[in-house]
Amino acid sequence: MIKAILFDFSQTLVDSAEGFRLAEKQAETKIFNDLGLKPWSDFMTDYRRLRKDFHAKANFSRKALWEAIYQNYKQEPNENLISSEENNYWETIIANTKIFPETKEVLAQLSLKYRLALITNNHRQKKSGRYRISRFPDLESLFEVIIVAGENDIPPKPDPKPFLTCLENLEIKASEAVYVGDDFKNDILGAKAVGIKPVWLKHHSISRNWHSMETTVLTITSLKALLDLV
Repeated sequence: MIKAILFDFSQTLVDSAEGFRLAEKQAETKIFNDLGLKPWSDFMTDYRRLRKDFHAKANFSRKALWEAIYQNYKQEPNENLISSEENNYWETIIANTKIFPETKEVLAQLSLKYRLALITNNHRQKKSGRYRISRFPDLESLFEVIIVAGENDIPPKPDPKPFLTCLENLEIKASEAVYVGDDFKNDILGAKAVGIKPVWLKHHSISRNWHSMETTVLTITSLKALLDLV
């Protein structure tokens, strides 16, 4: 019997895609100009390679990535620029984050029957990852438990600990929970590894290169589908 529904935050309850694109572009341009490099295409090839390596290791720290970019070109990291851009990066994302149209209605209806919880990665930003959800108090108030993975000795998803910590706080078994997320590795495989039933949200409004694979995981394109499924 399902007692709780657990959610990811970004690209699951809210659309931050444009914010991430803008923030990344601004940082890339600033760092490229500071390094005094050319051409742009070669820089972006190196940047994407290093970013892919970091993400593969579940390391989402912008500061660490940007320092590695400087080191890649045998230059001392410009810590003043990096610190400034890190702040600008997250502020740009927050300013360009929008709640999906159906999110509030769906969560409100689900909360009448199920306990709700949130498990989000903090991406190693300076401020707590919780401050992103706190910008949306109407959403935050609906969650009984909020786990910010990557803080307080809790490693980021897909590590099992954030999922298990959430279950412990709710005092339920893995078989009594469903986890809804957009990232196949961090959310779907992470939840599945601890025995939580995953639901893969590939939101119809997001333009993205989704993982192409054969999977038995339940897949939806809108949060509204949850109202029928559970």
